[in-house]
Amino acid sequence: MINKNTITILILLLSFNTSAQKDYNFSLDEAVSFALLNNRASVNAKKDLAIAQKEKWETISRGLPQINSYFDFNNRLKDPISLIPAEFFGGEKGEFAEVSFGTKQSVSGELILNQLLFDGSYIVGLQSIKLFLDIADQTKIKTDIEVRRQVANAYGNVLVSQDRVKILKNNYNNIIKTLDETKAIYENGLIESESVDQLKITSSSIKNSLDYAIKFEILSERILKLLLGIELDDNMILNDDIESIIVKSIDPELVNTDFNVEENIDYKIALNAKKGSETLLRLEKVKALPRISAFLSGAYNGYNESFKITDPKQNWYGSSQLGLNMSFPVFSSFQRRASTQRAKIEIEKSENILDETKKNLNIEVEKTRSDYNYAINNFNSVKENVILAESIEKKNEIKFKEGIASSFELRQAQNQLYSIQNEYLEATLKLIENKINLEILLNK
Repeated sequence: MINKNTITILILLLSFNTSAQKDYNFSLDEAVSFALLNNRASVNAKKDLAIAQKEKWETISRGLPQINSYFDFNNRLKDPISLIPAEFFGGEKGEFAEVSFGTKQSVSGELILNQLLFDGSYIVGLQSIKLFLDIADQTKIKTDIEVRRQVANAYGNVLVSQDRVKILKNNYNNIIKTLDETKAIYENGLIESESVDQLKITSSSIKNSLDYAIKFEILSERILKLLLGIELDDNMILNDDIESIIVKSIDPELVNTDFNVEENIDYKIALNAKKGSETLLRLEKVKALPRISAFLSGAYNGYNESFKITDPKQNWYGSSQLGLNMSFPVFSSFQRRASTQRAKIEIEKSENILDETKKNLNIEVEKTRSDYNYAINNFNSVKENVILAESIEKKNEIKFKEGIASSFELRQAQNQLYSIQNEYLEATLKLIENKINLEILLNK
């Protein structure tokens, strides 16, 4: 038997789960804006942009003063022995004396300042910082564009899925009503059983389609939630309906909008890839130049037979240095030559890619214009066909009940209606999808 404590715990858990769920209301524009802040791909792209900013300062700091400190402590467990000719100490020639140098313990501390004076690679790195940040920024823009596309399509897909469920429910209720009426007529011996069987087949088919549509609606909502970056168990209400989305999606003037390929994000990315190849060529060339740096160091050393470095009487011996370091590449077994030639080939390759991208974008725009124009015309045509098919189906249903039309004729009219209704939903999705694709290409 469940005691009171168990019941209390269950109530608390249920209330916790309920409170953990969040409620969201989104119009299409609100959903896109929310996704740009919370979609995981957008969030990661934003972090990549922040990483690029930090890498910028990493590059700059390489040429700024660098200070390093060193501390060493040595305790000789056994002193090393050196051999010195014994004749230095009055011994026999050819003999050696064993001596040990230094103290048992030694401490040294050093501070070194390094400053880069000239490095061709560093100069090229500074020159390419803006390009590097542009590439990171364009990657973020490209990611956001794809998120916009996916969210808009997913939002429309949810609305179409909801509309499909409504249509199928209405069709199913109508066919069940007709089936019940037909059964009553059959039981009175006024029609044959074939009429009932035909309606049973139709109702069974619609029921299966309805069950699938309900599951697909749930799946569509979960996909949208995933794209928005919210939990799958959260409650979500879409404020826009399918009709308002359709109105927004029909814009014939968009087909005639001018296209500037240089404003397209894919063209910009290809252009920066070419600039990146040119930067790599400059980098390979400057590798033949010397690298010069300066250093200033100061050190203190202390020696003793025991650990007395904290003793005020401990003697410390200071030293300092100022100098230059220069490295000059002399011969690399033709490695630099091969690297330079490879960089030149990369430039040629990136130029080809840029030219191909430009041509492909122009072709894609023309195709997308055509697809969108067809989507508008097809949607309008199918919408009219739905009205006609509904009228035909209704007339055949009346004729069937009056005994003028056969069950086969009614089934044909019903199937025609269901098929055109499905075409209408598919045309709606295509309309939304092609509008978004064209807007993205035209940089709208």
